[in-house]
Amino acid sequence: MSDMEEKLPRTLWIRLVIYIAVGHVFAGFIWLLFEVGAK
Repeated sequence: MSDMEEKLPRTLWIRLVIYIAVGHVFAGFIWLLFEVGAK
């Protein structure tokens, strides 16, 4: 794991985590709209 951390800068990791988090929230929101809309 230490080799991977050396190749990627910390800012890139933070940006990656933010993108993944936002993507999950956005996907969950769309899923919730379909769930409520189906009922």
